[in-house]
Amino acid sequence: MPAPPVWPGSPTPLGARFRTGPDGVAGTNFALWAGGAESVEVCLFAPDGTETRLALTELTHEIWHGFAPGVRPGQRYGYRVHGRWDPWTGARWNPAKLLLDPYARAVDGDFTLPPEVYGHVRDWPDQHVADTVRDGRDSAPYVPKGVVVHDDAPGDEWADDRRPKTPWADSVIYELHVRGFTMRHPGIPEELRGTYAGLAHPAAVDHLVRLGVTAVELLPVHQFAHEDHLLRRGLRNHWGYNSIGYFAPHAAYAASGTEGQQVGEFRRMVRALHEAGIEVILDVVYNHTAEASELGPMLSLRGIDNRGYYRLQPDARRYADYTGCGNTLHVVQPQVLRLITDSLRYWVTEMGVDGFRFDLAAALARSMHDVDMLSPFLAVIAQDPVLRRVKLIAEPWDVGNGGYQVGAFPPLWTEWNDRYRDAVRDFWRGALPDVRDLGYRLSGSSDLYAWGGRRPYASVNFITAHDGFTLRDLVSYEQKHNEGNGEDNRDGTNDNRSWNCGAEGDTDDEAVGALRRRQLRNLLTTLLLSTGVPMLVAGDEMGRTQGGNNNAYCQDNEIGWVDWSLLDEPWARELLALARRLLALRHAHPVLRRRAFFSGRPGVDGLRDLAWFTAKGDEMTERDWYAPTPTIAFYLSGRDIPGRDARGRRITDDSFLAVLHAGDRPVGHQLPGPPWAEEYELVVDTSREEQEEPPGVVCRGGEKVTVPGRSAMLWRVRT
Repeated sequence: MPAPPVWPGSPTPLGARFRTGPDGVAGTNFALWAGGAESVEVCLFAPDGTETRLALTELTHEIWHGFAPGVRPGQRYGYRVHGRWDPWTGARWNPAKLLLDPYARAVDGDFTLPPEVYGHVRDWPDQHVADTVRDGRDSAPYVPKGVVVHDDAPGDEWADDRRPKTPWADSVIYELHVRGFTMRHPGIPEELRGTYAGLAHPAAVDHLVRLGVTAVELLPVHQFAHEDHLLRRGLRNHWGYNSIGYFAPHAAYAASGTEGQQVGEFRRMVRALHEAGIEVILDVVYNHTAEASELGPMLSLRGIDNRGYYRLQPDARRYADYTGCGNTLHVVQPQVLRLITDSLRYWVTEMGVDGFRFDLAAALARSMHDVDMLSPFLAVIAQDPVLRRVKLIAEPWDVGNGGYQVGAFPPLWTEWNDRYRDAVRDFWRGALPDVRDLGYRLSGSSDLYAWGGRRPYASVNFITAHDGFTLRDLVSYEQKHNEGNGEDNRDGTNDNRSWNCGAEGDTDDEAVGALRRRQLRNLLTTLLLSTGVPMLVAGDEMGRTQGGNNNAYCQDNEIGWVDWSLLDEPWARELLALARRLLALRHAHPVLRRRAFFSGRPGVDGLRDLAWFTAKGDEMTERDWYAPTPTIAFYLSGRDIPGRDARGRRITDDSFLAVLHAGDRPVGHQLPGPPWAEEYELVVDTSREEQEEPPGVVCRGGEKVTVPGRSAMLWRVRT
């Protein structure tokens, strides 16, 4: 195609923005920050692959920019950045490599990672210096291109959208994978499965609404690339924790097309979920990119300004790696921080999302080397008028020294609480030495979060997540079975804290099967009765299995997809019924979703807001907390809940007694008598296979009841 003229344009906003330029001429403004580069070309691609290069000659504060008249939405493009090649000082410019715009809002194509996409010669004889020899082969035929997107006015696009704005204390998070959740759903048309449109389909939304969750937490939907070692084994990255485009919805999840249509499809998905009262939280990966270590491909940031975007070791040739993925973004660099915050604001204001879960958030909080809760990243988030108002969830660790930061993030943040996960798993498999830690976890983890104005909802309670065993596999396997990943079963954690109930994997032993089903009910009940924000994983509510694979990141197949045919099984339908009943109870009773920590002190009626009881019906003493026991019971008083409703009235509720018994034999348990309760009604009993309706049992206060082995009971106080 003939090269159009390039006018000076503007250094802001960054990226490719279609607009009306001087004299009313329509075109696209291109702006790229490339600190230290010698020159920049924007490369336009015709449908047949013909490339036209336009030099961006204007430079303002290290931003190369220009306005190309006549370049319209749908135009595919990339950049070539010229500069020194000196890896020994961190300089890795290579104009032979076409680079994806970090601000591209749509991406067309996929990464296949042949040798041409590497900035260095991969097959150099001396492997000790292989990454220092520049490769001159053109990568353009092998890499995806950015797409110019038409700018819809955010005010018009979202004029009739109603964000649910669910308070943190009332939230229930449902972690799901856009593709994995929809690929096998029989109610979703086949052409929509695996896509944003599939998740927006009434069949998918109906399951979420009937279950009772308030937010979906989507595994990464930023444009990502598949790792070379997976492609060589015939596998693909399924989870998506390998981002390369922080503004672009992953193109492979679009049913409508990849030339900009994916943007509108994503927005329509968000709107459909909002209309159902469900918030959308994105799992975001700003700690590293798909370019991996110095031996990885040159896809975007490495070729734009390697030294500016990545943390380098003192020798400058190699990367500092706090993520275990080969590189770490240099977040203290102002332009990198700008990239991240611009991306976050874009997804909130123009794509409609309601919050973010930050993968390896401790890596983002590192100032120079150490994790710093006064770091630039956390400081910027705290004062940003858009971002400080959305839901912020930290995965509060990374793989570097001092990276474990559970309980340390500042008050705006909630955190994945892995100490909750470990305590609950250990209790139900009989591995806790005592119940001290469990008591904290069940009641909101005040030992971790009762500082700086933080509340119980700072704790995101989970027993399973995408990373690890499913709930069903947790009670069916004691060893990981990741052979299908092609890594000789070396990948994935060995610390599963699981118990197979007497047989490894599938079994025809009905006693083992019955015990596993009961354990599923126990774990689910514990999670949804605990104080804090519960997080469920898609499919756990109906007993999904991955066949013992605890690291299914590369299983874009039946292993990694939700199996909806499980609902043909009566036991799976009963498990789903229990999940729905528990979530309905949680929604109906504010005592189960407290906004303030328990005080443990007597209230207006002389009763504690939280009391712990032994099997004899006595309040637990200090000695009881240190004693090994398979049983714990806690009383939640609804008589005087802290806080007021919207009209300033006191909040009162029913009171409840929960009994958790992990022992293998039945135990006699005395229900606390007056003044705690005159009478109790049994509303949940996990020893029962049928869960569609509550048991309907009523007992007097002070009466001794039998709690079956390995079961949980929830009693409602009747006065």
